[in-house]
Amino acid sequence: MQELISNPMALLVMVGIVSIACQYLAFMLKLPAILPLLLAGIVLGPITGVLDPDALFGDLLFPLVSLAVAIILFEGALTLKFSDIAGHGTMVRNLCTLGALVTWVIATPAAHYVLGMPMQLAALFGAIVTVTGPTVIVPMLRSVRPNTRISNILRWEGIVIDPIGALLAVLVYEYIVASQNAVEHTLVILLKVVAIGFGLGSLIGYFLGTLLRNNWVPHYLRNTAVLTLMLGAYAASDLMAHESGLLTVTVMGIWMANMKNLDVDDILEFKETLSVLLISALFILLAARVEFFTLAQLGWGALLVLAAIMFVARPLSVFLSSPGSGLNWRELAMLSWIAPRGIVAAAVSALFALKLEPFGLPKSELLVPMVFLVIIATVVLQSLASKPIAKLLGVRAPYPNGFLIFGGSKFARMLAKDLMEKDIPVRIADTNWDAIREARMENIPTYYGNPISEHASLTMDLSTVGKVLVLSPYKQLNPLVTYHFEHVLGDGSVLGLSHGSQEGRASHRVSDEYAKKLELFSENATYSRIASLVAKGATLRTTRITEAFTFDDYRETYGNRATKLYAIDPQGRIHIYTVSHDIKLREDWQIVSLITPEESKEAAVSLAV
Repeated sequence: MQELISNPMALLVMVGIVSIACQYLAFMLKLPAILPLLLAGIVLGPITGVLDPDALFGDLLFPLVSLAVAIILFEGALTLKFSDIAGHGTMVRNLCTLGALVTWVIATPAAHYVLGMPMQLAALFGAIVTVTGPTVIVPMLRSVRPNTRISNILRWEGIVIDPIGALLAVLVYEYIVASQNAVEHTLVILLKVVAIGFGLGSLIGYFLGTLLRNNWVPHYLRNTAVLTLMLGAYAASDLMAHESGLLTVTVMGIWMANMKNLDVDDILEFKETLSVLLISALFILLAARVEFFTLAQLGWGALLVLAAIMFVARPLSVFLSSPGSGLNWRELAMLSWIAPRGIVAAAVSALFALKLEPFGLPKSELLVPMVFLVIIATVVLQSLASKPIAKLLGVRAPYPNGFLIFGGSKFARMLAKDLMEKDIPVRIADTNWDAIREARMENIPTYYGNPISEHASLTMDLSTVGKVLVLSPYKQLNPLVTYHFEHVLGDGSVLGLSHGSQEGRASHRVSDEYAKKLELFSENATYSRIASLVAKGATLRTTRITEAFTFDDYRETYGNRATKLYAIDPQGRIHIYTVSHDIKLREDWQIVSLITPEESKEAAVSLAV
């Protein structure tokens, strides 16, 4: 053990391995990853003493935490599109402005009078706990499954509030540092930070966006260039005005996210690796610095502050933000309960605790443990209680009967429109921009990008999705999509088109386990064959089975020209046809089929009923 503690390389590798293990455990248990990461950090740090981040990194700990926070805020800002916020009405805007102010105003005096924090330190604590975060909210929404309005509001609040809360914390910190001089000097410092943050962030954001939009950066360098230049902007801004870097990278990300004709989805791909390695390791390192004797110093007063944040500040901020939102009291009550804190709160608190150490501010050692207590309590309590509360309030979304269709071919768009006409929620996901553009022109909800990416997991609403249909030609990506969504939605929830006969070279066959999932519609319904039928004029047709027109009449009428797709029972439930599930239609059922024109019936023989 002593050899491990004294070996920096072994400690770094251990942090990486533990972070991956925690992420996988959270994935298997469908819990926010923050819980096992925090527990692992506490076990490795204060309990066993194996990991001491200050001894491991020395003077590098402060720059590493700073750069990590900058990356987190920049990535959050890249998802902040004004058009998306406006689409969710005034509620999100109010929660992120008036609601954040209410939380700050209530948390600050609570920490000051109950814990005895100096008012300046209490104001910094109040600013930090205004943030929530999509990394903890999204897994919770998947489990709780509140209705679409609640899900959208919480998801976008988590994205928008992170940079706003961090900016508030930066301004409070600047006041703490500068308040030792005259008020005029304090205002000059704040104005300098804001001017450089907005000015430099806008300038570099526009410059980098122009480089990317005009393809002046090779594709293989895009992610690396964006990350490097962003960190360069952060460092340059900090040199020009101390602590303006966080504001600079936030403005930079917002600017790029809202530039016309600039697609930032592929830029967000670098978050997938960083979030697993950098952010996960950061959680462990920050938790390892928490000292138990400091937690004991908090006493029962910490619970009073926690209660003020959860049961006073949050409900009040929600109800004050609600005028004009059209939400009923049950939905407002659900919003009042869900507000877990995440990575930004942890990282920003650790960052400013390090910065405040040289100033000797009384009780500054309480900042990090108090923030971590808020994180742990909100995540644990709200994860456990949100589902029963949603059931009690009657705000859970109905059983998900919608479809996510991976692949935006003409047939996929035809199927999506047919389902939408029957009031079934549908979304098409594809990495091909031309397919997505065609779908959007037909008013089909879309997701442009890889549906199993980290970005998709944070921004794509799956609350109404019960089935995933894999209709894409991407044979390398299809299995990944299949197994990913089978884990998320459950066994049998993903169906794909057949690859055709398994005969031929063994090296060209798919596994038997995966082949069992490729049973959509019929054994011979491959992507190429369906595309060929559609190209020859095949159309979708809905037929009602009645006493006068039986299923036998249907077979006689269409014969080999019909490829059965799905059936609708009298209760409106969708039943997908598969190789192993041949639905027995009864009176008053409907059947939707791909019908080949008379002149092309020979081409449909291979897709016979």
